[in-house]
Amino acid sequence: MKRFLLLFPLLIAFSLLAVAQPKRAARANSLLVISVDGLDYRYLRDADKLGLKIPNLRKLMREGEVTEGIEGVFPTVTWSSHTTLITGVAPAEHGILGNRRPTAEGGDYYWDVNLLKSKTLWHATQKAGLKSAAITWPVTVNAAIDFNLPEYFQRRNGGGMDLRSIESKATPGLVEKITRVFPSFTQDWMDDRTRTQATVYLLQHEKPDLILLHLVDHDSEAHHNGPFSREANAMIEYSDELIGKMLAAAPKNMVIAVVSDHGFERADKVVDINQILKQEGVSGSVEMKPGWLIANDTRVVEWLRTASASNKHGIGREVPKEEVQRFAPELAKSAAVFESAEHFLFGVAKPGEVFAEPTERGVHGLWPGRKDYASSFIVWGKGIKPARKPRASMLTIAPRLAAILGVQWPSNH
Repeated sequence: MKRFLLLFPLLIAFSLLAVAQPKRAARANSLLVISVDGLDYRYLRDADKLGLKIPNLRKLMREGEVTEGIEGVFPTVTWSSHTTLITGVAPAEHGILGNRRPTAEGGDYYWDVNLLKSKTLWHATQKAGLKSAAITWPVTVNAAIDFNLPEYFQRRNGGGMDLRSIESKATPGLVEKITRVFPSFTQDWMDDRTRTQATVYLLQHEKPDLILLHLVDHDSEAHHNGPFSREANAMIEYSDELIGKMLAAAPKNMVIAVVSDHGFERADKVVDINQILKQEGVSGSVEMKPGWLIANDTRVVEWLRTASASNKHGIGREVPKEEVQRFAPELAKSAAVFESAEHFLFGVAKPGEVFAEPTERGVHGLWPGRKDYASSFIVWGKGIKPARKPRASMLTIAPRLAAILGVQWPSNH
């Protein structure tokens, strides 16, 4: 009895200590999320027709779960979409409304995590007592991520970002640790090669439960030369090589998720609808964005409907009201919204002209409900059965990733 009384205070102390520790999620898997920027689903669907040499992506598709196209969010741009991928909510809710902030707010990129209005996958991971990592993932400066190389740059070179800028915001000492294993890591530009080196280092040495990786080089190539071009296809094949290196370094209990932020379209012509209206004697005007336009004048709406039905002037489908409400409720009060026809953009031409050349051969930021304009989602690894899933919304991805990790979701409550 005396011995028990002596041990009793120690038992109480150990019990209190156990309660004070964060609960680690009951799970069997770690998760690597690889975002290949601009990996339009057609690269996967039409891989044979395109002649793509992508053995690693083919393996993941054959052995894992493939969704046949991911419908994006409004707007379909990199920073907004990457934030939706890890919050499960639309940009209007999570607060990252584009790549750059409005001009009234200075127009800079949405660098800092303090601009987020929603919780993310790494918040759920942290709450579960797990470790997280991020490599050039948007909106991660000052994030509570254990191993962080945030997307932050003062200089760009295609998909490359200057490493010194990233290092200035990174987890202290992380660049030095990676360089001890990969001496070439400290080249001037952080590109997909060195992003992969960082990922392999984390997989082999730090072993976080969650890694968010953003591969950027394909996006740059597709903008410059157009998607599905020789150059863009080569970059998809290079991304596949890098994925192979990560697969070789990944532990057996890891699940790999390949995602992308938006689809891609080739742009051939910019058409100035307001100048055409003027030339045809139609009073009124439209508000033009590259991938859609908004009309509120009754006469203009009727003219647009006629032009759309006749496949004229680069005017595509009129977007149904329920679709406008679903993707962009802020536009729902407009009389009509039209998307651009395939390979056309809306924009301003020189006075007296109706067409202009696009500044880029490949574009995104188009209307999210556009036919065949979709991003990709593959899940592969321990516990994942081969399956093909129908087209789904990008809003479904974050909860799916959380379920794989075994962390509580929704985190946005």
